[in-house]
Amino acid sequence: MLKFFRGGLRRVCCFDAKKSAFGRLSNITRIWFSPLPAKSQWIKPCCVLYLENEMKKETHIVKVLDGVLVVLYNKSRDKLIFVRQFRAAVYQAQLSRKQPITKGDVDLQKFPPELGITLELCAGQVDKDQSLKNIAREEILEECGYDVPTDSIQPIFHYRSGVGISSGAQALFYCEVCDEQRVSAGGGVDKEVIQVVELSLDEARELVKTGMTTNGGPALLVGVMWFLLNKAPKSS
Repeated sequence: MLKFFRGGLRRVCCFDAKKSAFGRLSNITRIWFSPLPAKSQWIKPCCVLYLENEMKKETHIVKVLDGVLVVLYNKSRDKLIFVRQFRAAVYQAQLSRKQPITKGDVDLQKFPPELGITLELCAGQVDKDQSLKNIAREEILEECGYDVPTDSIQPIFHYRSGVGISSGAQALFYCEVCDEQRVSAGGGVDKEVIQVVELSLDEARELVKTGMTTNGGPALLVGVMWFLLNKAPKSS
């Protein structure tokens, strides 16, 4: 069983559902793979051809939606707020390291769904005609349960999600919340299954120590490092 956190952080994402202090995130009983539908709601693959120095080049790319991400800090309890969820792409990547992806059901005893559990910043896709701050505000409410004014959401910077086969625009924000702004348990909407996770600043520092491995994306590490450098209380 893979373990991506050491010491006290094993309780956050040890990927052993029976031992995790957070328990089983969801009840995934079957996983299988299929070809991509002709029309996907989220991605659009295409081929780009171009001439560079009189040489014809061909690149296969995937158009993806842009996104917003939020570094959330609860000042009432001096904790950073994250989300935990199953990510099929992460599961596929973990699985493909061990065996070729084939037709048929995956052996969940050998490759449990916990391999795809991630730790992430609160985030969402830009899939509606609203300002990035408004979209970030909605995600904070839906995923983490905090109702915050948009003017409390501060921009950090913009960057690309990738530069190879895909390159969505990502907007990273920072927002301080307090217990009084908590209006629900969060957990996402529609079919989302999301668990809210709070880490002390010492636990967050463990995430970015040299030699650590996490099942989260680069935004998680960048966001934590930015907070520790720019916003962490001096006494913490």
